Amino acid sequence: LISVSYCLLFAAQRHVLTYMEDAVSQLLENREDISQYGIARFFTEYFNSVRQGTHILFREFSFVQATPHNRASFLRTFWRCFRTVGKNGGKYFSINCYLLTAQEYHCLLQLLCPDFPMELTQKAARIVLMDDAMDCLMSFSDFLFAFQIQFYYSEFLESVAAIYQDLLAGKNPNTVIVPTSSSGQHRQRQPPNDCSPLDGVEASLFYHCLESLCDRSKYSCPPSALVKEMLSSAQRLTFYGFLMALAKDQGINRALGALPDKGDLFLDPVMDQELEKLVAQVSGLSVSGPSSSSGDTATLPLRNSPRINSPWKPLHHRRKMDAESEGSNEETDSSEN
Repeated sequence: LISVSYCLLFAAQRHVLTYMEDAVSQLLENREDISQYGIARFFTEYFNSVRQGTHILFREFSFVQATPHNRASFLRTFWRCFRTVGKNGGKYFSINCYLLTAQEYHCLLQLLCPDFPMELTQKAARIVLMDDAMDCLMSFSDFLFAFQIQFYYSEFLESVAAIYQDLLAGKNPNTVIVPTSSSGQHRQRQPPNDCSPLDGVEASLFYHCLESLCDRSKYSCPPSALVKEMLSSAQRLTFYGFLMALAKDQGINRALGALPDKGDLFLDPVMDQELEKLVAQVSGLSVSGPSSSSGDTATLPLRNSPRINSPWKPLHHRRKMDAESEGSNEETDSSEN
């Protein structure tokens, strides 16, 4: 009954079958471990992790990108785990602290998803850098918002890139969109004016194509009304200019709902409180008790804190990680001698 209630919770979403298939797959893969505490508890914990967004941790990339909820969860987790990378960026900006290269950001991504493709990281970096200088440094906020657009809307941006190239070549917009616009009206393209590719394409014509794409696409797209508002003040634009505008638009960021506004990017009181509790438990910090009659503060003696298992470790990795840890003691002991 518990598992059914969680299934009903996600019944309104299009991707409930994805989670059911993944849950059953993990159930079969770990049936020996799961039999110790029951199937009902397993499904409860699984769908709790989906609801909380922790189900994507250390999972394969194919699963991380499988649904919009998974993508938003991954973005939120990446922000919460590594926001301290840029927390003091303003203070130390002059000496390039807290600025990382695309390769370094990719290493952070791989800590959460080991097979995360470098190609997506490079595409996000190009939104910030506007060129192929992948060794240049980027701030955490610049990379994060560019990465959000590239990762969450990756299929949409592939279609946009094809549309942009065809418009740049002077093709009729209706030959770009599949299927064609519902209006059935064919707009006449203006003759090529020998503009440099750096000049981009006409903004209004570009939006007309994007509007039809958003109406027809089965993938996630930015709200067309926000895109229209974003392009309303431009006459011409380049492809990377468009991507940068998407990354900087706070309306699109709020509509996506994975990250806070840029001004609140380094604020996460809930996570800070949880980290403080975890540090206190692991380090066995002294706890102040009631004042004694002499006025001195009584301090509880330090004790060895029990080992705390990470709540982020997914079920299907437990046996693997435990097996690896069994052989690590000898190496650690020998290194200390």
